[in-house]
Amino acid sequence: MTVDGTTQAGTGTGTGTAARPGAVAPGRAAEELELKRDEFRLAVRMGLIRTLPDPVTVPDPRGAHQDRSPERRRVARAELDRLKSAPDFPGGLRDRVRAVGAAEAAGLLSIAYDRFNRLARTGHLSPVRFYLNRYRAVTWLYLAAEVTAFGEANPGLLKGRLPAEVREREAAGEDLRARNWRSRHLSLLLRGTDDPWARAAAIASLLDPVQVAEVVDDPYERSYLDRLRPSPPPGFPVAGASHETAVRLVRADDPDEILWHRISLALALDEARAARQAPSPGDRRRPGQDPEVEQRPEPLAKPAAPPVTEATGRAEAEQVAGRAARPARRAPHRPGADRGTAPSGRASGPRRPGLLGRIRRALPGGRTAGGGWGQGRDWS
Repeated sequence: MTVDGTTQAGTGTGTGTAARPGAVAPGRAAEELELKRDEFRLAVRMGLIRTLPDPVTVPDPRGAHQDRSPERRRVARAELDRLKSAPDFPGGLRDRVRAVGAAEAAGLLSIAYDRFNRLARTGHLSPVRFYLNRYRAVTWLYLAAEVTAFGEANPGLLKGRLPAEVREREAAGEDLRARNWRSRHLSLLLRGTDDPWARAAAIASLLDPVQVAEVVDDPYERSYLDRLRPSPPPGFPVAGASHETAVRLVRADDPDEILWHRISLALALDEARAARQAPSPGDRRRPGQDPEVEQRPEPLAKPAAPPVTEATGRAEAEQVAGRAARPARRAPHRPGADRGTAPSGRASGPRRPGLLGRIRRALPGGRTAGGGWGQGRDWS
């Protein structure tokens, strides 16, 4: 099933596409399409390259699965042939995924670098990627095709004085680059899966854990969302100060944006709960069992009681009377059960010192009166 040109995850629990004939690994597909690895990832995220569903089984007793990220799925040979048969291959596909920095984008529009940044901060252009350089400064990348299309559609913003609205927003310190990137990133994540819990996890990945806890009360649901959390974008720092900076860029920070994502998460949770419940530690599922039907062991049938007659009633009464008249048996005496008495077969006397006591006595000064290890210390 494909939506917006992107292959969606199936609902089965297949073992992936490794054994499918004609399926090509992502690295090999990028080489055949003459794309760099980052360009291939971006093309898949944008839906320019359709990939095969490749579910990965997660430890979910209800039989749910988590699909691989789109850029890690295999590509069908027919899809590669379709892309190669295009008249503008390979330059056309490469141009559509070409990402440029602010300086190169300003050159495409024939405007100054500062003017382009002012337009980007006020939300006229949305970044498609970002990375942190060695000075931990954020570098935003834009699609060259979108930059060119913006210049053709808005020639008035490229020359002369900027409109008053743009100047006021810039003077107020508005910077929408991170927010616009998050919006684009979330739309690409939602496009890549049709599982309701995975979609809710994609929305939750843009919120702070405290915000998620306020929306999702059930700890099992929060754990499940965390398990289905999408992988970070390519080039995401894994540690250090750069990682902290990148985390701040990924999470929503504006109050309006936070409120929007909280509402979206609540609605997505309602849809996910209607599909299936989040697994809990007590859930168990047998292989091949329907995940929607919970099998419970049937209670064992109690044996039928024999019919009560006058003879059986008289016999039971005699047994009860005999047990009541019989003297009670005394419990066998356990050696050492009485506190303060030595067990049978063992001579009473002072207790033998333990291992720690013997070690203290063996150390120098252990029995001296000069305050060594054995003087005034109780280590037992």
